[in-house]
Parts: sequence; structure tokens; C-alpha cells
Amino acid sequence: MFKALLVGIVLGMVLLFAVVWLYFTGGHAPVAAADPPMPFERKLAGSSLHAFLHRQKPVESPIPADEKNLLAGAEVYKQNCAVCHGLPAAPETAIAAGMFPKPPELFHGTGVTDDPVWETHWRAENGIRLTGMPGFKGRLTDSQLWQVSQLLANADKIPTSVKVALVTNTPVAAVTPPTPQTAVPGTK
Repeated sequence: MFKALLVGIVLGMVLLFAVVWLYFTGGHAPVAAADPPMPFERKLAGSSLHAFLHRQKPVESPIPADEKNLLAGAEVYKQNCAVCHGLPAAPETAIAAGMFPKPPELFHGTGVTDDPVWETHWRAENGIRLTGMPGFKGRLTDSQLWQVSQLLANADKIPTSVKVALVTNTPVAAVTPPTPQTAVPGTK
């Protein structure tokens, strides 16, 4: 009785593996970006990512969320992220419209403002498999990754200068208050 049960379980597993193998190698799995997702694709990919990030130790950002860094993050975002994730008050790009799964529009809704900065940094640095999100490690400096992560974590409360920088083609310098002039000895 036990031997028959064990044989049945092994045969069932072999049969399941064979069906999955034939599904993929027989050309039945959806491969085009416009195709609907495979069964359990989103659930498995999302569950794996969330479980992995939950096991990670949070890292404190070495970059403060000040205007200078947010402006620098806006430039990094415009050059590397906006084509997929969009800009404030801008329509979806043709690239983003053709992607599967759809990349989140980070300046519409909550984006990633509810995620810790370190988590956004990890995603930008390493990318996310099965989503089209590339990893920028080795392509952007760690400072640039932290700057864009701070920008996205604070996207719902960025200063006007940063909003302007995001929607214009020219970099906008941070507004710094004038420093008091100190008298040079021997001058008036």
C-alpha cells in the first residue's frame, strides 16, 4: 500500500514536470509583451521579490533628501528612468506602453513614496527579474542611485525647483541662500 502510494506520487511529479516542459518547449507559453501573463506569473515573481526584500537588512541612506540631492536625482531620473516610469504631467511613452508588465508611473499615485529609500535603492541597483526593470549597478554611481532613490521616496513632497527640473530639458541649479561676505583685513 505504502509502496503504491510512493510510486503514484513519483509518477505524478514526473507527469507534472513533463506537462510543464512540453508547455514551454512546445511554444505554448506566452512570450510576446502583449500576451497575457502565464498562470501564476505575477504572483510568483511578486512573492519572491517581497520575500527577498523582507530578509534584507535596511540600510540608512548616506545621501540626505535636500534640494541639491533631489535636483541631482531629478537629472538621473530624467536620463535613465523617465522613459519607462514617466514624468509628472507627461503622457506615457511609447516604450512604457509596449512593456509587459507595465512599469509603474512613479509620479502618478503613490509611486514608491511608501517604500523605504533603501528598498528603492536596491531595486534600482539590482533590477528586478521578469519585469523589464534593469539593474544600474556599474552604470550609475552609488551616489546617483541614492539621489534618485531619495527623489522617488519623496516624490510627493519635492520642492518646486525639483518639479521644474523634472519637466524642463535644462538642469536647474539648487537655490542656495547667499552667504554673508566677510570683511577682508585692510579693506572696507
